[in-house]
Amino acid sequence: MPIDAIIFDCDGTLVDSEPLGFAAMVRTARDCGIEVASDDELLHLKGQSMTSCLQALERMYGRVLPTDFEARVRERMSENFRSELRVIEGAAELLTGLNVPFCVASNGPLSKMDLTLGITGLLPYLEGRIFSAYEVGSWKPDPGLFLHAAAAMGVSPQSCAVVEDSVSGMRAGLAAGMHVFAFHPPESLADDLKDRVEVLHRLTDLLAMPWNQRSPIHESTVPTR
Repeated sequence: MPIDAIIFDCDGTLVDSEPLGFAAMVRTARDCGIEVASDDELLHLKGQSMTSCLQALERMYGRVLPTDFEARVRERMSENFRSELRVIEGAAELLTGLNVPFCVASNGPLSKMDLTLGITGLLPYLEGRIFSAYEVGSWKPDPGLFLHAAAAMGVSPQSCAVVEDSVSGMRAGLAAGMHVFAFHPPESLADDLKDRVEVLHRLTDLLAMPWNQRSPIHESTVPTR
């Protein structure tokens, strides 16, 4: 099946935001007296919704988080992004060179993506093609967000490819019936993933794919948010 559209995750796929996000969560937890030894303790939460992460944090440390915990984490994340955020290597080159329609679909809120994509200079490539789980009411690993993005792009799920760095995102893509590129996946993928995803070591490797060897897309074909 040819690939007619690409759906990118945002955090960890286009922008290197995840280490900064977990650092903000750890620092806020410590402010509340929760002794998280290091950011590594939370890496298994990568790609999950903020609600799932905070629920997991409560289970791990047997504490009920303050009602303003999420707001404090997001404020600190924004501070980290503004001072330290970097683009994933090859992301701008890839978005410039793709000849098929593409968009972003993330578990994060639109405000976060507007900030991170804006800081890294990627927003002009994606503005109007950014989809958030908060808009759709469906968070990965549920496939609803990806199915919504495919419908908005006017492409069947079977003709879409997903580029994901998290296990939950990969599972969402597979559940949606899409081809999944696993960008820098964990060293040991679960059995339900390792034979069903295509490992992607560099974003720019997508430019050489057979389905990208076509005439460039026209701006009039680009959907709006």
